[in-house]
Amino acid sequence: MRLAARTGLIEPFYVMECAKAAAELARSPACDPAQGGRPMIYLNIGEPDFTAPPLVQEAAERCIRDGRTQYTPALGLEALRERISAWYAQRFGIDVPARRIVLTAGASGALQLACLALVDVGDEVLMPDPSYPCNRHFVHAAQGKAVMIPSTAATRFQLTADQVEAHWGERTRGVLLASPSNPTGTSLHPQEMRRIVEAVRARGGVTLVDEIYLGQSFDATFGHSALEHGDDVVTINSFSKYFCMTGWRLGWLVVPDALVPAIEKLAQNLYICPSTVSQHAALACFEPDSLAEYERRRDEFKARRDFLVPALNRLGLTVPVEPDGAFYAWADCSKHHASSWDFAFEVMQRAQLAITPGRDFGHADTQRYIRLSYASRRDLLEEAVHRLQQLLG
Repeated sequence: MRLAARTGLIEPFYVMECAKAAAELARSPACDPAQGGRPMIYLNIGEPDFTAPPLVQEAAERCIRDGRTQYTPALGLEALRERISAWYAQRFGIDVPARRIVLTAGASGALQLACLALVDVGDEVLMPDPSYPCNRHFVHAAQGKAVMIPSTAATRFQLTADQVEAHWGERTRGVLLASPSNPTGTSLHPQEMRRIVEAVRARGGVTLVDEIYLGQSFDATFGHSALEHGDDVVTINSFSKYFCMTGWRLGWLVVPDALVPAIEKLAQNLYICPSTVSQHAALACFEPDSLAEYERRRDEFKARRDFLVPALNRLGLTVPVEPDGAFYAWADCSKHHASSWDFAFEVMQRAQLAITPGRDFGHADTQRYIRLSYASRRDLLEEAVHRLQQLLG
């Protein structure tokens, strides 16, 4: 069967390939305690080990029990858009009118809508290298071109305004950033974000910012939304990470007023509306008890970071920039192996520990790096460090 040419632009998602290999190994005697093995520990997937809090679960049950499962408007429930608007005002001191908030089928749906609405065939979008692989593939799926610009620890593995200006070309449409970032857990400083927004605006481009880990910021210096830099900034967010609703597949976009009709038209045709049950459940995310629980969980993630990062540094798996958000450590394994891909599989097979090699996240020296997720509970992190210590000596 002849495939569309665009499928050739999408690389395999190596995180998932490693996950499949880890799952297969987990079924072997090496991971069976009954046969003297050790259970696999998974620090490879960016999924909180917390589930939706009680009020959210109860809201979903009520929604199903009461039969409120029909289609919603393509833009989402008005009540939930209002709740998100109020959250921006309360948490970040930003006025984001509900009419500019579009509920989507996860952050992935939001990125797809944004790219389809803004990227034409051959348009170039500037992105940092390393960055989350699916982001560049959303650009490719819209028949644009992701231009990966190498970033280093000196710039917190983020782009700078100077780089944006230096790489801007005739086909450049804009930038796609992430703050905090996957895989590094680092954020753009608000002043640098402002400089980038101004540089893009001056060139008639668009600034897209993936903020799905925004609520997961540990440092007030970086815990700012790019929306504070103007109504022309487009942001992507999600109920998956801070709100611990990964499989519920619910996210949102914040877009300029002029973009809402185009986004609505695309959403109507691509998926009609986000999950109705998830939307009704998400209303309870903004209840005081739920928000207090989310803050407690954020503090727990910070405590996990404060344990894991120093431990990795002591093992020679140096984390060059301390993550200020999300739940990832971007560690240099070159002291132990020249290839993070081979190192990850060695750790998987000899220590029964699943981690993610840097291969997915770009090409700028990523063979030196591994990503470890500290979304797992503390006792598992302690056991993971113990196994690494045994393996590395």
